[in-house]
Amino acid sequence: MKKVCFFLSVGVLLASIACAAKEPPAPSQRVVDLTAADGIKLKASYFPAGKPGPGILLLHQCDHDRKIWDGLAQQLAAAGFNVLTFDYRGYGESGDRPHNPVGSGPLEPPEEMQKWPADIDVAFSYLKSQPGVKADPVGVGGGSCGVSNAIKTAARHSEVKSLVLLAGPADLKDREFLRQSKLPIFFSVADDDQYPFMVQFTELLYTISGGTGKKFVQYKTGHHAAEIFSVHPDLPKSIVDWYTTTLIKTPGKAPAEANAHAMPPEIHQLDVLDQPGGPAKLQQELAEERKKDPKAPFLPELALAGFAYQHFEAGDKQGTLEILKLDQAAYPDAPNVYDNLADIYLALGDRDLARQNSQKALEKVAADTTDPQPMRDAIKASAEERLKKLDSTK
Repeated sequence: MKKVCFFLSVGVLLASIACAAKEPPAPSQRVVDLTAADGIKLKASYFPAGKPGPGILLLHQCDHDRKIWDGLAQQLAAAGFNVLTFDYRGYGESGDRPHNPVGSGPLEPPEEMQKWPADIDVAFSYLKSQPGVKADPVGVGGGSCGVSNAIKTAARHSEVKSLVLLAGPADLKDREFLRQSKLPIFFSVADDDQYPFMVQFTELLYTISGGTGKKFVQYKTGHHAAEIFSVHPDLPKSIVDWYTTTLIKTPGKAPAEANAHAMPPEIHQLDVLDQPGGPAKLQQELAEERKKDPKAPFLPELALAGFAYQHFEAGDKQGTLEILKLDQAAYPDAPNVYDNLADIYLALGDRDLARQNSQKALEKVAADTTDPQPMRDAIKASAEERLKKLDSTK
């Protein structure tokens, strides 16, 4: 509430000027340069609250840069939070080689993504070092690829007491962290997200999060991650209220939702995929359903492949194989299934099954009329290259 001045003399004008001068200045944005461990310059924007208060780090989505957060950051600063946003290396005004735009080829190479945690920690340390920023608690928010980055930041820093996650994926280790964590988490997604699986993934992360203090906000429109703000100006206010509750009023805590969001069955199926014996259990359930209806719907093929890849990246080769066997049972005509099976069999040292599945992938891709041509070309090239290597190393 603004201070009210009462004036009873002819000096009303001068007094009113003096009163206005005593009001706190509006939050201002300060552009700063951060230096990564390897010397790369990372461009950041700092939004000070103008008074002591918690810090919040916002991590942008991979189809935008840090400026997607400007509106929310200003509202948070006005509410008493000190906010930092920064461009990942290769994005916006940060250094390093430019990232690959969506649709121009593979996404960010693994070596670039592997540098993200250290870069984020540089930004995290800068935020905590600023005058007036309380070192604990700290809030983190992320959109799209920033969701995984936000979760990983919380896993590394116990000072993080609240998360906001907007329409993004999370890998196996992220999901394990969420299952065990009691952090209050705010989730939001739009049904018209241009990356359709983001809706199911956001629902999954909400479902598995271990804390009771969590909130799920879903819109019919709004597009992807922080793009929702331009369609739903009420969402930033909800996020400000969320951080006010979980960082100021009751740090690290939020009340349980009165009406928990009900999830469709496929979300629980995704959860089961991560459990020991889960893929085999789902395969049995699928077989029973397909006996009743040969066209009974199931989890998307690419979703299964994505989970298999994440288990493989985590070193769970046997779990990867079980998920891909389920994928094959659900989609016996999909060439991608056999190409992925060939990869895992080769990783497990079974050259014969790697060869058989590579050949099967080529047979299926020749008859494929469903997958986009670029995907068919990629599968064909992958299988042929694998067979070539197998032949050259007999």
